[in-house]
Amino acid sequence: MAGSKRSTGRLKLALWETGTVVWVCVAGSALHFAFELSEYWRPMALFAAVNESAWEHTKMYFWPGLFAALVQYTYTRDVANNYWLGKAAALAITPVLIWLTYFSYMSWVVASGSKASLPTMLSIMVLGISAGQAASWTILTRPPLQRAATRTAAGVMATLTAVFATFSYFPPKFFLFENFFCYEYTGEYGILDDYAPYRVFVKVGADGSTRAGGGVNYCAGRQRGIPVAGDPAGAAAPQDQPDRTAWAPSDKSR
Repeated sequence: MAGSKRSTGRLKLALWETGTVVWVCVAGSALHFAFELSEYWRPMALFAAVNESAWEHTKMYFWPGLFAALVQYTYTRDVANNYWLGKAAALAITPVLIWLTYFSYMSWVVASGSKASLPTMLSIMVLGISAGQAASWTILTRPPLQRAATRTAAGVMATLTAVFATFSYFPPKFFLFENFFCYEYTGEYGILDDYAPYRVFVKVGADGSTRAGGGVNYCAGRQRGIPVAGDPAGAAAPQDQPDRTAWAPSDKSR
């Protein structure tokens, strides 16, 4: 009887963790566009990505993950052990694994002269989120740990919440936080001065005219040499391949 109850509990937790992966992927991806949809309302920067840095592309998955952890507690605390430690591990592992995998992949892209692949980028996201939730499930299904583990979890979650809530407004001058526009580090951090080149839903021409956005690949026009108002590179030369020198962070981040 006890074994059957334990198996049911493990299955329940597995379903929640799987659902969390889907939720974080979808909600986090939506937060990629939320800053533009809010017309760059500064309070939205707390949750939404405000530039193309590696940091901002993990912040937008942190908040949905934290929300899911708070909701799940109500429904699974009766079958989960070490709950907050498991959730702290998921929230910490996800960004770190995404960064490690992303920078390793981009290093290979540059070294091989290849072109970055959007499906690969999305796979890196799914891998990081899935690994975090798998770690959570492993910890939640272990025997109860000492109370010190709960204090550790509280410290980790408080730290993560503080840095993800703060660093978009007060970004460290470090490559992890540097805007990465169309394969080039721009020397910009946090909230940008001009978002014209980044608009997905409404494009602004060099003459100030507006037109329907061209979708998520806002680099396409730049690669074809079409001028875009506010483009830090102006009417850039075609860049179908990443520039080997552009991959290096700017001197300002060192």
